[in-house]
This record gives sequence, C-alpha cells and structure tokens, in this order.
Amino acid sequence: MMTGIIQNRDVFMKNIASQYGRTSKKEVKRPQWVYRPQDEVMKSASTDDLLFVLKEHCKRIHTDFYQTSVSNLPTTLRYVINEFGGGRIILPKDDRFMEYGLSESMADHHVDVWDYTKGRENIKLAEKANIGITFSEITLAESATVVLFSDRNKGRTVCMLPKTYISIIPKSSIVPRMTQAAQLIRGKVETGEILPTCINFITGPSNSADIEMDLVVGVHGPVRAAYIIVEDK
Repeated sequence: MMTGIIQNRDVFMKNIASQYGRTSKKEVKRPQWVYRPQDEVMKSASTDDLLFVLKEHCKRIHTDFYQTSVSNLPTTLRYVINEFGGGRIILPKDDRFMEYGLSESMADHHVDVWDYTKGRENIKLAEKANIGITFSEITLAESATVVLFSDRNKGRTVCMLPKTYISIIPKSSIVPRMTQAAQLIRGKVETGEILPTCINFITGPSNSADIEMDLVVGVHGPVRAAYIIVEDK
C-alpha cells in the first residue's frame, strides 16, 4: 500500500498562523478525565460472559446466531449458506477462508472473490450475489456489532449489497463495547500499523422505523444476517 509524504508542513502552518496574527502553533494535549464510566461497563466480564451478551443481543437485532468449533466451521458455514438459499456468493480476498478450509463449504455454489483490479465490476458482482461473507476484525458484545476493515482486497459492498450476509466471528475478537474497539484501533495507529481509511461497524441486517415507528428489516441492505462464532480460544 502506498503512503503519502508530507512536505513543507511547518512552513505551511506558520503561514496560516501569521494570517491570524499568531507567532507559533499551539500544542493540543489530550484531556485526562478523572472519571471514565465507559471503561467500567463489563470490565470484569470473561470471554464467555461477553459471548452470552452478544448472543442475547442478536435476538434484538434480528440476526441468526451460531456457535461452532474451528474443525466444525466448514460444516456450519455450509448449513447457514443453504439456510440462506445458496446461489451466488461473494467474498473478500482474505486468506482466512483458506486457513479455515472453507472452500468445500461453498463448492456447490458460484463464488466470486473481490479483486481490486476489476474496479467497479466488483460492485456488479456484489449486486448479483445472494450471500456476502466476511470475517469480523473486532466484535462488540454490547451491541452485537461486527467491525470490518475495508481495503482494496476487502470491499465494503461485500456485506452491503447481497441479499443476505454472514459474518464469521473469531471468539477472540469479542470485546465489551465501542470503548475497547476504539482503543484497539488507536493502538494499531500508535504502533505504526497502516489501517484502511474505511472501517465499518455493522449491527445485523439494516433496519428502519421512520414511518409510524413500524420496524422494517432489510430496507437498504441485507434482509437477513447470521453470525457464526468460532471457538478459536
């Protein structure tokens, strides 16, 4: 991935400061809060506790929940694919599909893999697909939200345009809530890891209750969604 190079930044900033009558730039310090209640929510919860919270919240967001082992993941995925009607499937270019031996699960279906060299053709393939499948990078137990890092090999339309969506969730990816997800992402940035400019937070199928507060599922995205938890720890 190519990275940009910043040149003449100090000269540029001094020029702007001079236009406002300032002689030097001000250092902005991160505030240190005495009380941080967001850190206390489910602070002592075990991974199994978080898994229970995630499972219960899946009921509220109309998302099917499955739990399986690494060895049984191919069988579970095949079952969920058939439950969603099979047909065309689209995947991101992700080595984990091979690592978990999932090719056999999709052998009876037409599978397209996101390829950045195809440009907008990827969008057309996603529109035709019945099922989009991705891995969750971080998973929020409190809201049953999966976090996806979208880069040139993992287009965001994989999970947004197909009729149904399956998220494969490593158990080790589960954290209490948005607070911990943000901390993990910030930690990656601070260690110099290059993250994609698009990070998606997805909570089940799309929902809308704008009209007379009548809930409608699948208005502007997948009509159905399923989470498959993999016992990887």
